[in-house]
Amino acid sequence: MNRKMVFYTIGRILLLEGALLALPLAVSVYYWDGGQLPLLLTIALSLGLGLLFIRLFRPDSQVIYAREGFLITGLTWVIVSALGALPFVLSGEIPSYVDAFFETVSGFTTTGASILTNVESMSRSMLFWRSFTHWIGGMGVLVLMVAVMPNLSGRTIHILRAEMPGPTMGKLSPKLADTAKLLYLIYIALTLLELFLLFAGGMPLYDSAVHTFGTAGTGGFGIKADSVAGYSPYLQWVIAVFMMLFGLNFNIFFLLLMKRFRAAFQSEELWAYVGIVFGSTALICWNIRPLFSSFSESLRQAFFQVTTISSTTGYSTADFNTWPTLSRMILVLLMFIGACAGSTAGGLKVSRLVLLLKNYRQVVRHLLHPRAVTATRFEGKPVDSSTLTSVNNYFALYIGLFVGFWFLVSFQPGYDGVSNFTAVAACYNNIGPGLNLVGPAANYAGYAPFFKVLLSFAMLFGRLELYPMLISLSPGVWMKK
Repeated sequence: MNRKMVFYTIGRILLLEGALLALPLAVSVYYWDGGQLPLLLTIALSLGLGLLFIRLFRPDSQVIYAREGFLITGLTWVIVSALGALPFVLSGEIPSYVDAFFETVSGFTTTGASILTNVESMSRSMLFWRSFTHWIGGMGVLVLMVAVMPNLSGRTIHILRAEMPGPTMGKLSPKLADTAKLLYLIYIALTLLELFLLFAGGMPLYDSAVHTFGTAGTGGFGIKADSVAGYSPYLQWVIAVFMMLFGLNFNIFFLLLMKRFRAAFQSEELWAYVGIVFGSTALICWNIRPLFSSFSESLRQAFFQVTTISSTTGYSTADFNTWPTLSRMILVLLMFIGACAGSTAGGLKVSRLVLLLKNYRQVVRHLLHPRAVTATRFEGKPVDSSTLTSVNNYFALYIGLFVGFWFLVSFQPGYDGVSNFTAVAACYNNIGPGLNLVGPAANYAGYAPFFKVLLSFAMLFGRLELYPMLISLSPGVWMKK
């Protein structure tokens, strides 16, 4: 194994994190809110460690194979989160390092689960950094590195495959660096469009920026105690629509830019996702209609909560924990499904759900007609057996790890079964709010430090699609040459 290349790449990522921290530092200087020194110290540490890693671990070969790709991805996200927590601790705004680590992991993994009991008391620079971690983590720290530091090796596809969500990861361009740049150009364009629409709708520029970061990364960190409930219906509609857009596979936007409209709108995953969102919205709108004064308000509330949960963003305009059982159960199901592969969202992914259902249907057909020769097709193409096996294995592992996290979190005293179940579901699927004691009007502050760390790793497992974290934590991988 090329261990030197693993730590050398992590060193470059630390340099990038130090550079990214300059933006919240600029915000701190502008508002002069006292966050300058904590941010400067963190930048210095990040740059210092990055240079040290580059100097100590300069590799003889820069080739990256699958194993190195998984290790780089898993370790990078842990180390970046560990360093990213320091400004909160050094500023005294989140005194406990475990709490700060939980908050930062929640930010980078675009989960939006929080331990803060009074978010409005935090300084603007710390709130900005907190939301900016969503934007960084949405497309991926390593995708950003490949986009701005493309001269690693021709095998960095293994890094992108380890970090990008979904069953498969392909290239939009023959050159990998160009693929990363295209992804980020689309990401930045959508970010700027939402920022403009929010600002044009009367939201202050600072508020527009942090809420755009949370929407683009499908993270959901807010700067007000009521999330986005206090903003106008127009602003809520804008955020809801963009949450749905950022839940789409970015290949769709690429195809639209290339004017390949037929290919874009023939996507099975696209229509399955749209059907899930609109169908869930219709059911919940009907179910909660008696709770609101008008149909338009119940429609807005239903659509917002469906898009925030299905895109795994986590913003809220209402306490859906008080809604009827049917609506809450639909939202819990959406927590597990998530949005599209190749998006900034979490969850199991719609493409995997479609493939699983098609595979199960194929199994039933084979039982009824053993001699019939048929193939499972997805997006108009036959799916090979290795892809189906991979999806089935992933689903089994996904369920197994979820049950394991749920079992361990159940040892936390004072929390009922629904709270623990939805806490793990919300963290594991990178959503944020759950039900009962971790509902949209509550937080995760009541969990003991051990369980906060456990839930932090549940977020990392969910965001990185399980395998990078499993491999990084496996002693056997490190022992192999």
